[in-house]
Amino acid sequence: MHRIAGSAALLLAGCVPMAQEQAAVPPETVATAVADSISSPVKDENPRQFDWRQNFPGWYAAVTPYRIIGSGRTGIYYVGTEGLGIYFIPTSAGHILIDGGMPGEGQYVADAIRKLGFDPKDVKILLNSHAHLDHSGGLAELKALTGAQMIASEGDRSALEGGFYLGSEEDSSMKAPPVKVDRTIADGETLTLGDVTLTAHITPGHSRGCTSWTMPVEQGGKTYQALFFCSATVAANRLIGPPQYEGIVDDYRKTFAVTRDWKPDVFLTNHPEFAGMAAKREKQKAGDPLAFVDHTGFPAMMVKLEQAFEAALQKQTLKHNAIMEQ
Repeated sequence: MHRIAGSAALLLAGCVPMAQEQAAVPPETVATAVADSISSPVKDENPRQFDWRQNFPGWYAAVTPYRIIGSGRTGIYYVGTEGLGIYFIPTSAGHILIDGGMPGEGQYVADAIRKLGFDPKDVKILLNSHAHLDHSGGLAELKALTGAQMIASEGDRSALEGGFYLGSEEDSSMKAPPVKVDRTIADGETLTLGDVTLTAHITPGHSRGCTSWTMPVEQGGKTYQALFFCSATVAANRLIGPPQYEGIVDDYRKTFAVTRDWKPDVFLTNHPEFAGMAAKREKQKAGDPLAFVDHTGFPAMMVKLEQAFEAALQKQTLKHNAIMEQ
């Protein structure tokens, strides 16, 4: 079988080089360049083995953990690597963690939490943006380290528990350690722990159960709305011939329609270059307490990602038709 989009080894292929440039480039320019890279043609066949660390060193590069926004010890903290966004949310009744990075990075995340002055064993809830190994790979290890409850969408449950990339189950390079889902969450459902409430938004396409989260966060006496956006890139997904999963094209378009009017105060992504986070962090360190407040970045990114999706669909359709005509 020919694979239109190729291996997950090329997943978000534009991210690593862009991460090195983002400190000097506006977030919307970063999103454009990354989206263009993602929608480029890639090889037809999946490699049996792939050296992730060699090809994506930024996904393993350590970053000193820091608070993105919040007051006192509350708010949202960054505990990811240079190229993988992982978010820690302390509450009065235990803590919440969104995503787990690559396989083997669970201990890295736990150590980052300790550096912030918190105990990883107080993490009560693990969440996952989507079931791809660069975001789900460390969840099983983190669950064992913390004893936390794993909560995810029904759409991604089979991939998380099976440790595979839905639609490319045979590709060993895409495997992740399986993690048991203790509870599923639906679109629009809220999740409360202590003094923090998050709302789940199923934004499918990039994965069948791709889940974005929103929550209010206070700083300086003012409340801001934060968004943890799942993804809307095509990346390694086949859109046709056959599709990565049934209904994927409609799902992408549904996500673009649903998010069209979203204007979060703070938007965070699981690949930080999409939100220009390195540049924002430099502004924060220079003394701007609201460096991560960005009202235009998310809409600008989504426009570019929708354009990239339509371009990828057209490209895959032309290639599929050419193959069928042979």
